[in-house]
Amino acid sequence: MTNAAGAVNPDFEPGELMLITDHLNLIGMIGHSPLRGPNLDELGPRFPDMGRAYDLQLAALARQVAGENGITLHEGIYICLAGPSFETPADLRFLRTIEVDAVGMSTVPEVTVAHHGGMRVLGISTISNKANLDRLTTTTHEEVLAAGQVVIPLLSTLIRGVLRRL
Repeated sequence: MTNAAGAVNPDFEPGELMLITDHLNLIGMIGHSPLRGPNLDELGPRFPDMGRAYDLQLAALARQVAGENGITLHEGIYICLAGPSFETPADLRFLRTIEVDAVGMSTVPEVTVAHHGGMRVLGISTISNKANLDRLTTTTHEEVLAAGQVVIPLLSTLIRGVLRRL
C-alpha cells in the first residue's frame, strides 16, 4: 500500500518516504469499518487481529533495499482521517500528542481488508507536505502533487527492489 501523507513528525520532509510500522484507525474507532456487515468466512475471520497488519518480512526487505540505494526511509505510525480537508493546527497538535508520524485520508481501510483476507501488507507513505501549525502557511493539493512527482523515483526503486527479492 502506498499513499501521500502529511508529515506530523517534524523530522520528516516532503519528498521522503516512511515505512508504516503501525496505524491508528480513527475512522474505524467511530464505527466506519470496511468489515461491517455480514462476514464471508471464506474471505477471512469475523474479528481479525490487527496486531500485525504490516508484514515484518516485507518491512525488513524495504529497509534493506532503502539502505542499499541510499534512500531515506523513516519509520512511523500513520493515521487515517476522513478528509477531504487538510488538518487544522489543533488537529495536528493532537496527532503529535498521540505520537502519530504521518497523516492521510486513505490506506487504513484498504490494509484492514487486505489483512482480513490473509494478504501480506507493506505500507509506504510518501511525505507530501509538512504539518502547518503556524497558521501562516497553507497546504494545497498542488503542493501534494508536486511532492509526489519528486518522490516517484525513490518509491519506484524501493518497490521494485522489494519485488525482486520476493
